[in-house]
Amino acid sequence: MESELLVQLENIEVCQEENVVLSDASLTLSKGEFIYVIGKVGSGKSSLLKALYCEIPIRRGEAYVAGYDLQKIKRREVPYLRRKLGIVFQDFQLLIDRSAVKNLEFVLKATGWRNQNEINKRTEEVLEQVGMPNKGYKMPHELSGGEQQRVAIARALLNTPEIILADEPTGNLDPETSGQIVQLLHDIRRKGTAVIMTTHNYNIVTAFPARVVKCENDRLYNIEDGDPLRYENIGYE
Repeated sequence: MESELLVQLENIEVCQEENVVLSDASLTLSKGEFIYVIGKVGSGKSSLLKALYCEIPIRRGEAYVAGYDLQKIKRREVPYLRRKLGIVFQDFQLLIDRSAVKNLEFVLKATGWRNQNEINKRTEEVLEQVGMPNKGYKMPHELSGGEQQRVAIARALLNTPEIILADEPTGNLDPETSGQIVQLLHDIRRKGTAVIMTTHNYNIVTAFPARVVKCENDRLYNIEDGDPLRYENIGYE
């Protein structure tokens, strides 16, 4: 796999509970690139991301992610792959019984950080990066949806991932807040971290242009600039 290619999928097949959700699908992602994956609900967008972080298996084809061959990866290697990936979910998935900072500390300690001064420094850095420098003491229920998603993005950044996988990160947010979150992800991309973001939000795709790949009929299609498919039939179910 070429050094600048962080993801290289060739003719892969992905199944969910024996149902094929993607077949003969190919995709590449380069360092510092931003890709939207669009498509109707059930088209395979989330399954694609789950396959990239080894939540569900890739049955056929070639699949390389962040230097790992997903067809040959051993179970004990999966946590090391995931440290190269930052994962952002639609529903934030913060621990509700602890503050934003304690949510971040929990992840760092779980991934091997031991020095409390270094932990404190890193949590401050990522909260600053996502525009939340003074709210780390707040509990999740004291934060707005947009603020909770910023903390979730900060959590994804903790171990300096090569790739952010964002699965419908604006799905529970209002349009203005959604725009702020997508802008933040684009800012992160400009600093060198690649981003794959699933969405079926037409406005986001047009307001914050980037490469677009569509999930449809179990396949992945690159949608070129000017192609009407880029702006139509994304699917809102």
